[in-house]
Amino acid sequence: MQGGTLIQALWRDYTDRQPDISALDLWSSATMAEYLTLLTPSLGPWSAKSLIPGLAEHGYTPRQRYAMPERGLLLTLLATDMPRQTWLVLAEFQVATLSRQPRDLLQRLIDSADGRPETLPVGGRPWSMPTWEDYQALHQADPLAAWLAVMGTRVHHPGFDCDRLDTSMKTLDNQLDQRGYTGHTDRLQGVFPVSPLLDYRFYPGHPQRLCFAHGERREVSLGGLALIQRRVTANRERSVELLLPHHALCELG
Repeated sequence: MQGGTLIQALWRDYTDRQPDISALDLWSSATMAEYLTLLTPSLGPWSAKSLIPGLAEHGYTPRQRYAMPERGLLLTLLATDMPRQTWLVLAEFQVATLSRQPRDLLQRLIDSADGRPETLPVGGRPWSMPTWEDYQALHQADPLAAWLAVMGTRVHHPGFDCDRLDTSMKTLDNQLDQRGYTGHTDRLQGVFPVSPLLDYRFYPGHPQRLCFAHGERREVSLGGLALIQRRVTANRERSVELLLPHHALCELG
């Protein structure tokens, strides 16, 4: 599986779970996202350390790493040499940052997995679905922990560059609002804080109905999409290279 094929597989898995977003007609279906945010837990074969060698086989190599202990995240920006191809933001959620009860709960769920899926990072959750009560407990501890419990390693949201779409953020924001999507300007919305060098909007997806353990069905939010636009047009970097705040940058290990 080459880089383009990997992105297609990740995108297909994402749109299967977000059919309302995949049905949006605001840009061509051939438009590439600037980045995909791939969320994963810090345990076993789902850790960033275990996933990165496989991503390298698809042509994605670490460009920068960012530590955000206040969010319980270690992020790796992975780039490809293919021009205009989607980059990856691998967001590793540090399970150890949870308090004891939710940490043990998430650990037990992940330990129930029947081995490592051969399709990683595509394939999602190989462990048991939590109960609704357990999901609520994890969500109270940290919404990302709850998301991982029901989704596993998957794309949380794509980010689209307004400049590449050749449309202003204001125009796209209005169009999304007309289709029932409310944009959040808070830079803490989504998975990680976003650099002040970019204008940013995050749009939660419409809740999807999931079947929890014991057959209980509930609607939960499974991610969304983001829009970004450079504030300083003189920069020659791609917008994704400016995505994460510089103060969180750390050395690649």
